[in-house]
Amino acid sequence: MQSKSAAAIERARAEGRPALVCYLPAGFPDVQTTIDAAVAMAENGADIIEVGIPYSDPVMDGSVIQAATVQALADGFRVAQVFDVVRGITERCDAAVLVMTYWNPVMRLGVDEFARRLAEAGGAGLITPDLIPDEAAEWFEVSDRYGLDRVFLVAPSSTPERMKATVEASRGFVYCVSVMGVTGARDQVSSAAESVVAAAHAAGAERACVGLGVSRAEHVREIGSYADGVIVGTALVAALRDGGVEAVGRLAAELSGRAKAGA
Repeated sequence: MQSKSAAAIERARAEGRPALVCYLPAGFPDVQTTIDAAVAMAENGADIIEVGIPYSDPVMDGSVIQAATVQALADGFRVAQVFDVVRGITERCDAAVLVMTYWNPVMRLGVDEFARRLAEAGGAGLITPDLIPDEAAEWFEVSDRYGLDRVFLVAPSSTPERMKATVEASRGFVYCVSVMGVTGARDQVSSAAESVVAAAHAAGAERACVGLGVSRAEHVREIGSYADGVIVGTALVAALRDGGVEAVGRLAAELSGRAKAGA
């Protein structure tokens, strides 16, 4: 089964670099701006776009992303609009588009219905922070039916048994959480990141991407020396908040190494 996110990571690998995975919450500051910002990221080196569904009780999001999602919800964003966002992005660029969501909104809409609409919109699959493989039987079946990637998370606390089960359950890549805590830009990359990636690779993961705390180009280079992809969220959300679509494109170019000196 062809995985869109795996293909994006392999293209980056063929160019001798880690894949750049860029996150934005859907509906912030509005649906059209989310689409425009995501396309700007793709045009400036993002290989995979991660679109987050705003959630009223975020479990792993830091203050910047929380504030953005609270604003999107206050402005009336509805779960079903995420398919408009995904379609708007996939119609304008070749980046693989994954939706990151807690599992409740998927269950509420219906797992089959959600997956079907995501596939129809051109989406690559789901990143599911609070769904574990042990409880994902329906998602396994439905994601196979619609050819969608299923990205599960592993962390510094994952046991070897849990790591192996999660790697085997994932399709596309394994999301390696580098810190125990919430998202947010940090000055330094967690020292645990490299060991989590090594454990994922040892458990059979062909592609392991690192997220949580990445905010600068030097982080991307550092993580890219051992990981297959680098996930950036908070820094991009802050750029969109403070400088709009243009600022997001500029940061993506810096992170991907496409920015020209003095530009």
